Amino acid sequence: MDAVVHATLESFDAATHDRLSADPVRNTVALTSLDRIRRSPATDLLPTLITFHDNGEVIGSLIRTPPWPFQAADLPLPAVELAANLAARIDPDAPGVTGPRDRSEAFATATGKNYTESLTTRQYRLGTLAQPTVEGAGRLATEEDVELLGTWREAFLSEAVPEAPNEPATEAMRASLRLGNGHALWVSNGTLVAWAVASLPQAGMTRLGPVYTPPEHRKHGYGAAVSAFASQWALNQGATDVLLFADLTNPVSNSIYQRIGYQPLDDWAEFWWKH
Repeated sequence: MDAVVHATLESFDAATHDRLSADPVRNTVALTSLDRIRRSPATDLLPTLITFHDNGEVIGSLIRTPPWPFQAADLPLPAVELAANLAARIDPDAPGVTGPRDRSEAFATATGKNYTESLTTRQYRLGTLAQPTVEGAGRLATEEDVELLGTWREAFLSEAVPEAPNEPATEAMRASLRLGNGHALWVSNGTLVAWAVASLPQAGMTRLGPVYTPPEHRKHGYGAAVSAFASQWALNQGATDVLLFADLTNPVSNSIYQRIGYQPLDDWAEFWWKH
């Protein structure tokens, strides 16, 4: 077994596009991350792109889009030691790894670093969408909502993923809108009360997230309503696999998603290195 570090996204795509697209559910994070790189202006933070080969055949991959952790969903377990050693040499600034638990934990262990489990999630896929009956109505966000979306994104990350890199939130939201992602807002009595994002479909797959309701508007069903609205937007865009991740330490969100039609698939875990 050997590994190839790709200097360009074009080279990596040539080796992995068909492979990743053949399993868009498992490779959801990689597909959306790579699409964002392709269609966004170039930055100084170049991605780390590695493929693993056995007898000339591509058997897996490992990617990182700075400043975020490695994505191990396509990492073959037999390549974990090779991947950890190579990653340490070519990308020493990586903060951690995320992916299905068996792969991300194996990679984290193989690095020999001290790490903490920062996030445990369950991946869900939409079956039959069940629209909840909730006061208010949904609408899609526009450029005029960018400042609010930036504020809500910062609040969401501070609450749900405190280890997340510090990025300019408003610019991230503006870029997401320009990429064509669906930013759904729920409006009750003229007040914006909840937000959910659905990515533009890739290989038939859309992923929801973030989903956020400010604390003062919780326990009214707005999170379920805006999630269903965003899910319907994704279906209208032609998505065949509508996915999301729910924090396993939050039983409320897990039950809400199941009530509107989402079915559990797999457990993922995110590990960050201790410094």
